[in-house]
Amino acid sequence: MNLKLRLTILSFLQFFVWGAWLITMANFWFGTKHWDGTQFGAVFGTMGIASIFMPTLTGIIADRWVNAERIFSVLQILYGITLFILPHTETPSSFYLIMLVAMCFYMPTIALANSISYTVLKNSNLDVVKDFPPIRVWGTIGFIVAMWVTNLTGNKATEGQFYIGGIAAIILGIYALTLPKCPPQKLIDKSTSIFEQLGLNAFKLFANYKMALFFGFSMLLGAALQLTNAYGDVFLSEFSHFPKYADSFVVQRSTIVMSISQVSETLFILAIPFFLKRYGIKKVMLISMFAWVLRFGFFAYGTPEGYGVSLIVLSCIVYGMAFDFFNISGSLFVETTTDKKIRSSAQGLFMMMTNGFGAYFGSNIAGWAIDKFFTHKFVNATELSTYLDTTPNNPTFLEILKNTFNSAVNADGTLSSAVMLRDWTNIWLAFAAYALVLAVLFAILFRHEHKPEDVSVVKH
Repeated sequence: MNLKLRLTILSFLQFFVWGAWLITMANFWFGTKHWDGTQFGAVFGTMGIASIFMPTLTGIIADRWVNAERIFSVLQILYGITLFILPHTETPSSFYLIMLVAMCFYMPTIALANSISYTVLKNSNLDVVKDFPPIRVWGTIGFIVAMWVTNLTGNKATEGQFYIGGIAAIILGIYALTLPKCPPQKLIDKSTSIFEQLGLNAFKLFANYKMALFFGFSMLLGAALQLTNAYGDVFLSEFSHFPKYADSFVVQRSTIVMSISQVSETLFILAIPFFLKRYGIKKVMLISMFAWVLRFGFFAYGTPEGYGVSLIVLSCIVYGMAFDFFNISGSLFVETTTDKKIRSSAQGLFMMMTNGFGAYFGSNIAGWAIDKFFTHKFVNATELSTYLDTTPNNPTFLEILKNTFNSAVNADGTLSSAVMLRDWTNIWLAFAAYALVLAVLFAILFRHEHKPEDVSVVKH
């Protein structure tokens, strides 16, 4: 089989096994298990915890002792097995612990997959810069396909999404063993201090005002990056509580609608070199922050019908700019402003701040805030029906009340059990305000001179 094709399959499956459940897990959590938002925020934060230490640990093992493809294989198989266990947990606490284990197995495989691809391409005398991007883009395609498979098979709110990811992960783990060998490079000098071997010397960058400010904003924006992954699909799905939207395409195929975000991501990657050369790193990162404002703002006023659908689609389109422009330009900023001796560690620190601490604090705080300030309790049928823009005797309303909330209307108009609904309009507006504050502060506080030659790093 062609070498590039083999690596393309690796990239496709790497993100397929994540996309099968990442966007739809909230539907399982809220819609099937009926657990609360604070706990869900903590569960989504497990990716952040795992990202803080696991990639570094597995990287050291791959650099010194064990072939990268073998570590990758073991981690993927263990991840797949854990996904099979996950939906059988009975409490939020046990779900949290199993998900934490799953993320400890999965998160380091993202970096390992890149490392394997780089090594194989270099050993075959191929151009990494030229040949890797077309391979990597299939990872995003794999993520999109997984979302479609989960939605079209009717598994977006069931345990089936975890089984789809688990089966694919085990297949990927076995497949990895057929790839060309990637033995340890053993480039780490054993005589260096453990502090340097772990890449901790990159933390010295915090002594530099500009770098400290950059990493601080990376963490704060990293908190925003996870919010639409965590809540985007369940937001669209919960329009099913409104009788007039219950059978709409957006509700029934919410995961497919959300996949527009990933399609946009692949397209905006192509525009990054142009924007960087014309506007510079700071302005591109600032554009990303304002794109997040639009992402959340469009969601706030989006609905499954009329112009509201256009707002949802626009939100998905600007996601590509919001996500790519900060991640790529931020990585480039690190690349062009740090010493080459600590550059890899500095890149790891950038990822730690965004996908690690940022994701962890963002997920937990958002979950708490949604429960505390943006979840409404209804005990009266008239009040609930008014909120859902219908009437208390509407047959669809009564059916939703029974099947979704396990409640009914008593003779006196009260509900047999309270109904809890999330106020998504104000949730998204709060997130938009957060992103706007970050953008304004970043524009004022962060100083960086645009040097067109820095863009050459993207090309060479």
